Amino acid sequence: MFHQSTYFVGCVGLMIVGLYTMLTKKNLIKVIIGLSLFETGIYLLLVVVGYIQGATAPIFSRTTGSPAEMVDPTPQALVLTAIVIGVAVLALALSLTIRLHEHYGTLNLRKIRGLKW
Repeated sequence: MFHQSTYFVGCVGLMIVGLYTMLTKKNLIKVIIGLSLFETGIYLLLVVVGYIQGATAPIFSRTTGSPAEMVDPTPQALVLTAIVIGVAVLALALSLTIRLHEHYGTLNLRKIRGLKW
């Protein structure tokens, strides 16, 4: 369907959009959304790197082929682990955002940096 380099471009594009959002936005929620976009680009990049055209999943069955015909399961396992860690980081960031809004009354990072405890 698509060439593998198309997927690489899409992954890098997602990472660039996420990085741009994290670096340029003043609102803390938008920065967290940028972090999530950046993480998603990395997850997709890991899956694309581990993909082999026409290969099968390494599941034991009666019609098992040679190891060269199977997809390496390590990138998928790493991505699943990274997704769980990413969700935990996202939940922590959002909970800290709620606390910052309760304390300062704003989510503007420039204003929060200027305020003192």
